[in-house]
Amino acid sequence: MDAAQTDFYARLAHAIAVQFGSNCEVVIHDLETNDPERSIVAIENGHVTGRSVGDGPSHIVLDAVKAGKVHKLSDRLAYLTKTTDGRILRSSTVFIRDADNVPVGILGINYDITVLAAAADTLNGMTGTGPNDDPTGDPEPIVRSVADLLDDLIEQSVALVGKPAALMSKDERVRAIRYLNDAGAFLITKSGPKVCKYFGISKYTLYSYLDEAKGDQD
Repeated sequence: MDAAQTDFYARLAHAIAVQFGSNCEVVIHDLETNDPERSIVAIENGHVTGRSVGDGPSHIVLDAVKAGKVHKLSDRLAYLTKTTDGRILRSSTVFIRDADNVPVGILGINYDITVLAAAADTLNGMTGTGPNDDPTGDPEPIVRSVADLLDDLIEQSVALVGKPAALMSKDERVRAIRYLNDAGAFLITKSGPKVCKYFGISKYTLYSYLDEAKGDQD
């Protein structure tokens, strides 16, 4: 984003945060930055997720960077996320676009509803007539650092396969590596060595698995 856009959205973030109070985090990500690991250019009430200017990226930022100049990235409104310390947030993600409709930034709103969700659960328990579904659903994680983000992506790849890395066959490891590549994990600096260590493979084997995964997609 250019300086004028950054200034406008930083002021907009401040206005939204002031309007809705200290439980409302508003964050601006720059998708055109040369360093996607430091995508946050403005943030208000960063204590909600423990982030600050210069932090990043999130899962959504990685998805957007991976997609490149794709016009079909859609805004997401009023979905649930969860911080590393267990707080439940009601989040919205709006893509900032240039004159050609290409996403150049993200405006994210994360409202801490932990107390409200607990109160709703209590009321459901007192007034319900039977077992109730969790009102918070299955929130998506919000991570504080790129290290946490990579750890989360690795956990998701293992969950996708359904067994520990030590018990995976070659095809299952390729499947996990394909997931990590599709999720943008290898955009994170020094992700390769950590992935190699976790799956017990060499860097040459990792390159081979990546080639095989990409070949399967082709």
